[in-house]
Amino acid sequence: MGSTRVASTTIPDPVPFRAHHATVLPEWIDDNGHMNLAYYIVVFDHATDALWSALGLGDAYRARTGAGTFAVEAHILYRAELLLGEQVGVTSQILGADSKRIHLAHEMHRGATVIAQQELLLVSVDLQTRRVVPFRDGVADRVAAAARAHAALAVPDWVGRRVAMTRPAPTA
Repeated sequence: MGSTRVASTTIPDPVPFRAHHATVLPEWIDDNGHMNLAYYIVVFDHATDALWSALGLGDAYRARTGAGTFAVEAHILYRAELLLGEQVGVTSQILGADSKRIHLAHEMHRGATVIAQQELLLVSVDLQTRRVVPFRDGVADRVAAAARAHAALAVPDWVGRRVAMTRPAPTA
């Protein structure tokens, strides 16, 4: 994977960012014999951490600025089950960003099979006041550059979905 250098931080090229891999662990298996839904979130969270590290939003940023990010909305689509010992990779795409927010899409793959997809909206937060603030220390420029690079990618067709069931019409 190539990279673009901006403000001494590597930014993903206009391909989905690929930096996280995981193996399904025994403690992740539920009573149905497959990976419990909570651990899909763990794997996706680690993928976010890898992207944050590449963008300069990781531990050093938090320590230097007293700021971090909070997820304010998340949606996961489960496409296939995962079993003990299977290996997965996650691709991440920045769908949009501004001075305080990042909209992400993650896809979890087992080989060529899409296992799960996650859409996230995250905000920049002052960790002392617990309030939303603009990104600090030049990070907004790095995030904007990465968002511009990822803008060349198609928005996945599953982004923007919502959970809903058709309700039956009332009977008289």
